[in-house]
Amino acid sequence: MLYALLGDLHSNIEDTTAVLTHIQEVAADATILGLGDLYECTIGKKKAQTVTNIPLEQAAIVQPDFEKLLTFPSIRGNQEERITLVTGIERFSALPEMIHIEGATLIHGHQFHWNTSWQPTFPAIQTNLLFFGHSHESAIYQHNNKLPTNILFGQPIAVENKAFNINVGSVVYHREWCLYDSDKQTITFMRVNS
Repeated sequence: MLYALLGDLHSNIEDTTAVLTHIQEVAADATILGLGDLYECTIGKKKAQTVTNIPLEQAAIVQPDFEKLLTFPSIRGNQEERITLVTGIERFSALPEMIHIEGATLIHGHQFHWNTSWQPTFPAIQTNLLFFGHSHESAIYQHNNKLPTNILFGQPIAVENKAFNINVGSVVYHREWCLYDSDKQTITFMRVNS
């Protein structure tokens, strides 16, 4: 089965439209899944600790044209959690923290410990593959170490019987996503050419 995995949209209509169009062009049969941070919270982390009951329109960028693009299931990211915290609405808390698909676990990534160089420490999981986002950087990790290879967009990478942690990149600013073929056991980092 094909999965188109995308994260970190941050309410950006133009970049999200470009990525969804690209998915339709190159992998129309893929099941699309979001890795969180669909929305952009406009309340900073510090202020979020001291305010409550902020109207949604003041706490996040929520536009009808953007919401029409969100036709796929997603997990929640830290932006959705912060929106929930400052508004008190339950809309985003219903999103799961994690999704399991064939041979892989999906999580946003804000749950990891990130060091000062923005390198994560990954939790133990039950699957060989862990897909995540959060840092907006397409990358592949093995044993908590980022592999030194440059990402070659559009080139399948075999992942059969190996444990990898895969950052799918960000839709916002980079227009990146990842194609996972659970039958062929490959991942392909994808980027919309501007």
